[in-house]
Amino acid sequence: MIQLEGSGNWPLDPVAMEKTKSAFLLRIGESLEDRGMFVTASEDEVNVLTSGYSFLLKIFHERGLVVQKQAGDSNIQSAPSEDKELFFRSQHSSMINGLHGIYQAYGPVVRLAKRWISAHLFSSFISEEAVELVAAYLFLRPFPFHAPSSRVTGFLRFLRLLSSFDWTFSPMIVDINNDFNLKDEKEINENFMLSRRSYEQNPHDIEPAMFLATSYDKSSEAWTKQSPSKSVLKRIASYAKSSAELLTNLIIHGQSGQYTWECLYRTPLSNYDAVILLHKEKLCRPHHVLFPAEIPNGKLVIQGKPSNDFHPYMPLSKSVVRSLHDTRDKLLVNFDPTAYFLRDLKVKSKLSSFGCIRYVNPLSM
Repeated sequence: MIQLEGSGNWPLDPVAMEKTKSAFLLRIGESLEDRGMFVTASEDEVNVLTSGYSFLLKIFHERGLVVQKQAGDSNIQSAPSEDKELFFRSQHSSMINGLHGIYQAYGPVVRLAKRWISAHLFSSFISEEAVELVAAYLFLRPFPFHAPSSRVTGFLRFLRLLSSFDWTFSPMIVDINNDFNLKDEKEINENFMLSRRSYEQNPHDIEPAMFLATSYDKSSEAWTKQSPSKSVLKRIASYAKSSAELLTNLIIHGQSGQYTWECLYRTPLSNYDAVILLHKEKLCRPHHVLFPAEIPNGKLVIQGKPSNDFHPYMPLSKSVVRSLHDTRDKLLVNFDPTAYFLRDLKVKSKLSSFGCIRYVNPLSM
């Protein structure tokens, strides 16, 4: 994310403002190319390929938020979606980075928490930022304990917090910089009560089910407005309770028999009516997966052959890749067939009687 110095020369018209951003990005791309980096640029985005990674450049312009306020909006909720998202991300990143500098165990705890969320197939329902905020709450409000000093302790408290927090009737207030006063807390509670107005009519339909309030987002708009739903959150809490009990036993009694630490990161697949196994050689990130999927009692209904149109790793054969520029021209930036496949399944499920869809790869994340 690129944040430029303030200037009175920016246009006030939203369309002109976006065109100016594009012009800046194109000029930055040209400058980076002059320094030997490979850049792919369009009016919408600029990608810089260097050191084996692709970096997507975005410009955040605070004046876009100011223009909305001057138009009569008292907060940032009606700002252009990209500016609003970049604002949330910039504030969140700054706060989390500061917290990580204070608590050494915070980073390892978050990594274990994210791995657990992914292992039990909840990563498409709860954002990484939401996981970071819930973990931050452990360190900021550890009473009656001290802040966690080890990753295992922090991870255990994370699981217990997920399973025991009263998400229906309480907002989780994450005050990382100790910014909140009584007025802020009152505003947060009012926003929370507003989000729970429909509870009496329909207790299963409340948004957001997980209310996370921060200094940059007092209405829980940024990370949990649409997801997880109350039913998914209840399922997450149930899994967290079971994992916390297992981890407690492992800490006290050690590993024994079939109950090992691996069980914390294996999710039962027997609860699903159908499981789709993807071809391992076509996954973009197979090394992120811990264990192979096990469906001992499953019945194979249909099996298809993988397409040869996509390969996650570019062949090293000289007959295919003739030069560095040839390699770069063949790269597909930010293209993940698994994500697109899941998106198509979700669209089709809305058009039919299917309910929730989650995918399982051959190695079961």
